[in-house]
Amino acid sequence: MKQEIWLLGLSYKTAPVEIRERFALEGPLADATGCVSPDEEIQECMILSTCNRVEILAVSSKDDPSPFLLRRWAAAREESMDALAPHVYIHKGHMAVRHIFSVASSLDSMVLGEPQILGQLKEAYRKALERNTVKVILNRLLHKSFSVAKRVRSSTNIAANAVSVSYAAVELAKRIFGDMSGVSALLIGAGEMAELAAVHLVNAGLRSLYVTNRTAGRASRLASACSAEIVPFEDLSGSLARVDIVISSTGAQRPLITVEDMRPLLRKRRNRPMFFIDIAVPRDIDPRVNTLDNIYLYDIDDLREVVAENQAQRLQEATRARTLVDEETAVFCRWLASLDLQPTIVDIIRRSERIAQKETERTLKRLPSLPEEQREAIAAMAAAIVKKINHEPITFLKRQGGDQDAGIQAVSLARRLFNLDRGEAPDDSCSGGEGK
Repeated sequence: MKQEIWLLGLSYKTAPVEIRERFALEGPLADATGCVSPDEEIQECMILSTCNRVEILAVSSKDDPSPFLLRRWAAAREESMDALAPHVYIHKGHMAVRHIFSVASSLDSMVLGEPQILGQLKEAYRKALERNTVKVILNRLLHKSFSVAKRVRSSTNIAANAVSVSYAAVELAKRIFGDMSGVSALLIGAGEMAELAAVHLVNAGLRSLYVTNRTAGRASRLASACSAEIVPFEDLSGSLARVDIVISSTGAQRPLITVEDMRPLLRKRRNRPMFFIDIAVPRDIDPRVNTLDNIYLYDIDDLREVVAENQAQRLQEATRARTLVDEETAVFCRWLASLDLQPTIVDIIRRSERIAQKETERTLKRLPSLPEEQREAIAAMAAAIVKKINHEPITFLKRQGGDQDAGIQAVSLARRLFNLDRGEAPDDSCSGGEGK
């Protein structure tokens, strides 16, 4: 049976942050559960899990593997399918390919055109390679998605006037405080999102910046890069009293800041207002903190308004980018359809026959006085050579066809060896988000 590409996911468009954090599949969790390890239901798979989306990309020869994948996904989180299913979108075939190309090109991101998602997609692909869960189809699909993203960025201005979730967080802080010259801020976390936030905060004219992270070395590197002061992670609670803004973006599985932490700090601050921006999933700051007087907490979903304003100028470029994505989707789907054995055998024979006919005609033009009988003999000899040369490759392909995975690999290799797609086959070149 023909293998098909499937994509199941939930994102900021279909699920609030509470649902996304309940069904996240990342880090040790994804490794330990084997949520979508290849088996009799699916032949290839990959997980992409960021703060704004959780997606399972799979290849299956089953009519509909989505119920199986949903069950495995819910079980991995010790949740019910009933809680998960209403938020999940399912794409198959052409639409699955188009979706992953759109994700790679940042056309499906909260921040249109942001660059982080491509790096996260590559990291997800790397992890899938380490687990040996991707084979011919997903391998080619992911490499093609990277080249599509590169084409979109080089052919459009989708990434002009760069914005990101970190940028949106700082824009929100500027709205709150206006003049930032008297404001101090604390970054919790030292990953890519924190680095971006640090750059934007410094550019906003902040009075002082503090950085803390579980790994002291990473905190030191970030602090050095942005002239910030390091706060020991174990002194996190104590440091909160002297800052006005807290931007948190760690990978912690439980809240780092709770209501109980904040009550005594408010007295130390004499009830001066504090603003928290939590761009982590799972969230770093207990949502109940927002119930305290003079405490204002924003999570990643609250950034949508800021993000929307900064995306307006990119919408026209996004239209051009989607046209490119549609073109590349059609190319990939033609390649995918070609992986059936019989069309490839036919293409090999026709290609060889065209070459033989062309060379025969070229030779006969140089021999205009040759009798018709000898001309026919040369043409027959060329046809016989073509048949004998093709015999072994075609026999090999037919033998491999008994094993589905081996057959797809053999067909894919044959199409590249014989250049049957004439430049349309997705390439294997790699260039290097939505994340925390």
